[in-house]
Amino acid sequence: MESTQSQPGQTVAEDAGPGPGGAVAGELAVASVPLCVDLDGTLVKSDTLLDTVIVLARQSPGWLLQFPQWMAQGKAAFKRKVSSLAAIDVTHLPYNQPLLGYLRQQHAAGREIYLATGADTLLAERVAAHVGIFAGVLASDGSVNLTGHNKLAVFQQRFPAGFCYIGNARPDVPLLTHCVDPMVANPDFALRAGMRSAGIVPVRTFRDSPAKWKAWLHAIRLHQWAKNTLIFLPVLLAHVRAAGPWAASVMAFLSFGLTASATYIVNDLLDLEADRHHERKCRRPFASGDLSPITGAATVAVFLCLAVALALLLPGVLRALSPQLALARPWGFLEWLAVYAISTIAYSLRLKRMALVDVIVLSGLYTIRLLAGGAATGSAVSPWLAAFSIFFFLSLAFVKRFSELESRRLHHSDAASIAIKGRGYRISDLEQLRSFGTATGCASVVIFALYVQNEVAKSLYQHYMRLWLLFPVLLLWLFRLWFLASRGELHDDPVVYAITDKRSLLLGAVVVAIVLSAL
Repeated sequence: MESTQSQPGQTVAEDAGPGPGGAVAGELAVASVPLCVDLDGTLVKSDTLLDTVIVLARQSPGWLLQFPQWMAQGKAAFKRKVSSLAAIDVTHLPYNQPLLGYLRQQHAAGREIYLATGADTLLAERVAAHVGIFAGVLASDGSVNLTGHNKLAVFQQRFPAGFCYIGNARPDVPLLTHCVDPMVANPDFALRAGMRSAGIVPVRTFRDSPAKWKAWLHAIRLHQWAKNTLIFLPVLLAHVRAAGPWAASVMAFLSFGLTASATYIVNDLLDLEADRHHERKCRRPFASGDLSPITGAATVAVFLCLAVALALLLPGVLRALSPQLALARPWGFLEWLAVYAISTIAYSLRLKRMALVDVIVLSGLYTIRLLAGGAATGSAVSPWLAAFSIFFFLSLAFVKRFSELESRRLHHSDAASIAIKGRGYRISDLEQLRSFGTATGCASVVIFALYVQNEVAKSLYQHYMRLWLLFPVLLLWLFRLWFLASRGELHDDPVVYAITDKRSLLLGAVVVAIVLSAL
């Protein structure tokens, strides 16, 4: 069975060029020399052991407590235990497409190809059965960890006449040193340094990954920081001009941004399996194998530490710039930041799989940003703003789920029975979600109408009647959003739509102009 999973980024098989040890020599290699290919980071761009650990932690978190005991028995025993308890979907692993194409070409030419990996046999044999081109599997067996010199010893015993090898990391240097026509796939820095020291020139390099900086920008989702501009609303709508509250708002914005990026990474790590089954989410950096889960976990820790540091410094900055506006509750913002972080992690772990609960939590996260902005600056969040935000953002949460379901419906004929992997919805729920979403959107506009006629608005806006001009703008944006979603033309994240759609940006400018004219 062949893998049809395609991945983004650079997909190039590079030749070293003619000459001794170059591509020409590789092409003229004796066909009888067996070709051995590594699995983790080579044939597959991810680390299958880490993938399996994540799946196990997701399915049965209690097993994590047993990890120290298993690891004390040795790495091979640990791999066997984890692989026996959790099985990743090998059909949707992020295969290195240029390498896979080369291996199939060699297989068609009659060459013997072996999957030689430090992964456990239980997993390696499933991968080999899926790809369908391997003459055999050499893997860890629960007692021997088949990496580095252990793998070389097995190769020399199994292939006394010589072997070719394709690897990706520093432990592969001994094998590349002793093999015929060494080849590498997405080689890391340590392997490149090791090959230079050993005088190894690979005859082929199979690259299938984007630039790391692009992958990281994708992983931390800077565009999602647009949601955190809600933090500025309390001080903005209260017409505060003092330097302290604005500086505090900027710090709160950065703190929330770092926390949001950290929780997005946590979400992506927990959703590896589900994302690999999604038409678009399979291109996320961790699902596609472009970034390691270990570096992702380290980034989460760093970002959260920086976010907390900003939150701790915030009250002092506000007091220094605007002593008369010192916060009555200095750690109020930090408390809301903690509520946000806990809520988003709970959402990633469990709540996102609970139908209707998930959209209520999502809308609540928007309102938390408003409350956090108020706590950071000492600006009260009016009940009107809170009520409007709850219904308005609940509509956006519904349209997000609706667009995901609509996208699935367009790709499947048996609509009633299709469900989103990792979610609690079926495509048969589409009409119900549409009714919920449009109703809550209209409810937010009604709340805004009541606010315009309230004494609070009259006291803040000299020409408050001009705020009525916002109604057609709000209705046009909301109705167009749902119109596009019903057509299947909406990106499943309304925030991305709002900051990239030209008409949305134009309507946003009109809103700003109307509000300024009402002052």
